[in-house]
Amino acid sequence: MKKINRLPNHTIDYYKGILKYIGVFLTFVSIMSCVSVKVASDYDKEANFSEYKTFAFYKTGIDKAEISDLDKRRILRAIETEMLNKGFTKSETPDLLVSIFTKSREKVNVNNSGYYPYGYGWGWSPYYWGSYNTVTTSTEGVLYIDLIDANKKELVWQGVGTGYISQNTNKKEERIKEFVTLIMEKYPPGTENK
Repeated sequence: MKKINRLPNHTIDYYKGILKYIGVFLTFVSIMSCVSVKVASDYDKEANFSEYKTFAFYKTGIDKAEISDLDKRRILRAIETEMLNKGFTKSETPDLLVSIFTKSREKVNVNNSGYYPYGYGWGWSPYYWGSYNTVTTSTEGVLYIDLIDANKKELVWQGVGTGYISQNTNKKEERIKEFVTLIMEKYPPGTENK
């Protein structure tokens, strides 16, 4: 009769512990990648941003944004708060018109959570090794905030934020504020490095 070599229990427990921590680490990394908002901005180098003191929302542009009216209001309130915090005044005869544009897409995430032992095997190890996958979906959203010179009717600044959106109403409001705050940190140009 052939003798089956078995790993000592402490070795098996060691490998189980490593696999557990690898799974926890991969889950943490996937959650953290969903949390961050990537932001960027672009602007007209000829524009004199110190001349802009007042703003209003550009209804024509905002009406084209393909999101719910509730989300539009959330975004506009957050933008208004940021503009007021930057010293702007809301006006009927503004220097800047504020418009928004949004895009979203569903992403399917497949995470291979590593290998795990199961059952009794043959040869030197009492375990077979297998793997398992977890599949999740998330919505990646892109928010553009456009600032248009009201007199020239020209785009002078654009900020964009890309990140994941929560479907939970309370978290969605927080997430929208986070998007807008991080995007507006880039305005006016040159302040993001200070």
